[in-house]
Amino acid sequence: MGGFSRASCFLCLGPRKKEVPPPPRAEPRRAAAAGTFWDELAAFALDELAAATRNFGDDSRVVGPEAGLYKGYLKSINQVVTVLGGRLILFSSVPSEQLNSEFLAHVLTLSALRHPNVVNLIGFCADGQYRILVHEHVPLGSLEDHLHPRDRSPAGKAPLDWNTRMNIAARVAKGLEYLHHKGVVYRKSMGSLDILLGDGYHPKMSQHGLADLGRLLAEDNKGWCTDFWGSTTIAPETYVTGKVTKESNVYSFGGLLLEMITGRRPIEPADEDRNLIAWATRLMKDRSQLRRMADPALQGRYPSMDLEEALTVASMCVHQQPAMRSPIGTVVTALSRLAYDVDPPESSHPAAPS
Repeated sequence: MGGFSRASCFLCLGPRKKEVPPPPRAEPRRAAAAGTFWDELAAFALDELAAATRNFGDDSRVVGPEAGLYKGYLKSINQVVTVLGGRLILFSSVPSEQLNSEFLAHVLTLSALRHPNVVNLIGFCADGQYRILVHEHVPLGSLEDHLHPRDRSPAGKAPLDWNTRMNIAARVAKGLEYLHHKGVVYRKSMGSLDILLGDGYHPKMSQHGLADLGRLLAEDNKGWCTDFWGSTTIAPETYVTGKVTKESNVYSFGGLLLEMITGRRPIEPADEDRNLIAWATRLMKDRSQLRRMADPALQGRYPSMDLEEALTVASMCVHQQPAMRSPIGTVVTALSRLAYDVDPPESSHPAAPS
């Protein structure tokens, strides 16, 4: 397993077993390891990260795809960053060496990802029992904040217009295509909370939930089931087998695209039609119902043909049968035609095995 499979956030620590006393505080330093991307990573001391985030205080918290996110300014690199991490909890059945190797493998996977639509890993901290990741900060918050704003008054956030939504969708699809080409998948449902927006509403996919597909297949995907139970944008076959594939990622992307088109949450508790994908699948069978599916916040300001094409793409992503879903490269091509300031895809990446 990669990542923080046995970590908890700073302020939510549970009972601990067999903790190892932390070593003396390390000085900030560059990561000493071979490899192009390793050379770009910084290894930070816990003291430096604590100072940057005001001792991980509540006023530095950031709402995002995982608890334990903090915003801070690191003087050593002159950059605003987002800090994600927790304290390593050691269990009698899991040696500390294994947990350390899992963290290292996760850092290696993330460090190799460099794409305009994926959040970059800047560095990490392995200080005593703390294992922390440091990412670039994306200033406009999550896509969820803009699709479902808490403040719907005129003084609140303006709704995203149609073209902005299609630009975001096309770029996220490009990011997902890149991840699949690198052999990386989302091991959980990919939703609007996982898409972060930078200046000009430029989207970046959060690295939370990413995992090396080869390692997941080798481990038979064990240990990740609790990441997705209760989600409606997880592919039906994943519910049955617990396995995550490129095809199941495409299904989740289709759910995200429907969320952007309709403005509905994946689950609408107060609505009789609670499940977004089930509701959309039913309406998409009747062409006369398609305009009814558009987000009311758009106020009809979208090309009717573009709406139909976007819904067609979404329907091909959320097909019940994995083999019938569109390859992500096809999705990129289709959405790029609907996004007016996104360059069309160049040559497709060579297909990698699922």
